[in-house]
Amino acid sequence: MTNLTHLDKDGAARMVDVGAKSETKRSATAAGRIRMSAHTLQAIRDGSGPKGDVLATARIAGIMAAKKTGDLIPLCHPLALDSVTVDFELGEDVVEVRATASLTAKTGVEMEALTAASVALLTIYDMAKALEKGMVIEHVRLIAKTGGKSGDWHAE
Repeated sequence: MTNLTHLDKDGAARMVDVGAKSETKRSATAAGRIRMSAHTLQAIRDGSGPKGDVLATARIAGIMAAKKTGDLIPLCHPLALDSVTVDFELGEDVVEVRATASLTAKTGVEMEALTAASVALLTIYDMAKALEKGMVIEHVRLIAKTGGKSGDWHAE
């Protein structure tokens, strides 16, 4: 019926069989940002928000989310990750999030990196929403992946 990898010949959803694939070193990096007022960002910078250290909590949430991606996203393989990092860059009215996941396996880690970035951003929102409800999460995207049959890819 289709050439889509997650559909069988009748169009039903299926988990892709990666059993015959070779294990390779793979990584993926995702990024996104959350825009907010300068006042809210200052509270995040100096830790004076009502819920404590926003960025430390968001980093842990992102790492934990990457480890649970197979439980959250239908048809994703549960993966034994080698590494997950979640980093932040603070601008004038924005917190930029960059998450990288890596492993040696038969399938890639794009969804794990995207999940880590997304949950880190959602956690920032949750931790700071008492200060500002109008924060905007935006531009969550894959920015790079390495390894696997399709090779390396980098966003332009």
